[in-house]
Amino acid sequence: MNRALRRVSLICLVLFVALLINVNWVQGFEASSLASKPGNGRTFSASLQFQRGSIVTADQKVVAYSTMNKNFGEYQRHYPGGAVYAPVTGFDTLFSQTGIEQAENKDLSGSDPALEVHNLLDLISGKPKKGATVELTINSAAQQAAYNELKASGKQGGVVAINPQTGAILALASYPSFDPNLLATLDGNKLQKNDNRLLNDPNQPLLSRATAVTFPPGSSFKIVTSSTAFSTGKYNQNTVVPAPTQLKLPGVSQPLINFDGEACGTGRVPLIEAFTLSCNTAFGDLGMKLGGQKLRAQANQFGMNNPNLTIPFPVAESNFPLYTDPAKVAGAAIGQESDTVTPLQEAMFAAAIANNGTLMKPFLVNKVTAPDLTAVSTTAQTELSHPLTPTQAAEVKQMMLSVTQSTSGTAHATAGTQATGGIVIAGKTGTAQNGINNSGLDDAVFTCFAPANSTPEIAVGVIVKGGGQGADASAPIAVKVIQAYLASLGK
Repeated sequence: MNRALRRVSLICLVLFVALLINVNWVQGFEASSLASKPGNGRTFSASLQFQRGSIVTADQKVVAYSTMNKNFGEYQRHYPGGAVYAPVTGFDTLFSQTGIEQAENKDLSGSDPALEVHNLLDLISGKPKKGATVELTINSAAQQAAYNELKASGKQGGVVAINPQTGAILALASYPSFDPNLLATLDGNKLQKNDNRLLNDPNQPLLSRATAVTFPPGSSFKIVTSSTAFSTGKYNQNTVVPAPTQLKLPGVSQPLINFDGEACGTGRVPLIEAFTLSCNTAFGDLGMKLGGQKLRAQANQFGMNNPNLTIPFPVAESNFPLYTDPAKVAGAAIGQESDTVTPLQEAMFAAAIANNGTLMKPFLVNKVTAPDLTAVSTTAQTELSHPLTPTQAAEVKQMMLSVTQSTSGTAHATAGTQATGGIVIAGKTGTAQNGINNSGLDDAVFTCFAPANSTPEIAVGVIVKGGGQGADASAPIAVKVIQAYLASLGK
């Protein structure tokens, strides 16, 4: 009996020690993660008793804040920017969060360990707990212009603008969009009704087409193909390349042709002329000579095939597969086949060229400020990659300038200085086949930066689904965003 009792006692002791270790582990190491889980009812209930921090733009426009709802006795979220800022702020509901509301939840809710000292001081002084303020990099003028122009097009699409020198995101707009206030209600039944309506909307307004959806880049990818050629040291903008009216592809009966079957100069042209006219045959041939492996490596340098890119919330991965079939390599070199990009990626193409070949990591949060106005954190500017040398980037810049400034350029009519009010823009158009055979339903793409005659301050990527030609549908949107941003700076 004594031996049996000792065994039972030993087992109980082991179980007690294990329980003690587990309790201390949970309290010491898992408290933060458990508190942030959506299913934690205690944390959720407590969060409504404190004022959540505000979200403001770089020019101090408040786009999210909380006030006490006396009917419920809890704090309710408000989004004065509505649909314009929805892809940026996301939403904070009774059950879930998205966008900046989710990515910066610990700061906004005041639960981040970095805020503990501030919360303790507030407790001592008798002040109610309050979340930190998150300041975005967004410029309100550029953001409003981006949304207004997308909405005016009446088509699905996205716009992203970046400061090429820093990586700061100046605008991030999507259309169709939604009003986050519909999901900020404290009435559970009303929330469920509004949520179901948005989820079942065939236009998918909850989907951010700026960062969460990918599209074919079309001829805008010729920036990457050109960069790949320049990086070999065997090409420059004046290198003469074959540019036939039709390019026969190995193992394929259908030849590659230029837009509308047009000729490309004399059939042998300098690379800058092929870029200006956006000759598919010239770049298809160039792509086959370079090979799929080199094109993919260069695409990676521009930020493609990166599943870990965050701004700080995750963005959809832009894809350039490893092509080995020469015919597919030719198609991929002109931005077709399985190439896919986000509008953010399009802006990154132009930003790297504008910044002398260095691509800065895009970011959306400038700084976080505690309720007592002390700085909690500031986002550091980070170099993401170096796709090109400054000399090579200057070559691509000259070709992008030719697209807008040369009378034969594909974007001369819509992004030349007469169309921009004197602002010098360097860009590249794209008209991307999206698998829909009906005429006029190609996706319109444009990537650019400005001012191109001095230090560039803004790079823009625009994609309009079913917009047709990039020069007609997307370039004017980019121009409006650039004009609005530079005007806000007094330029």
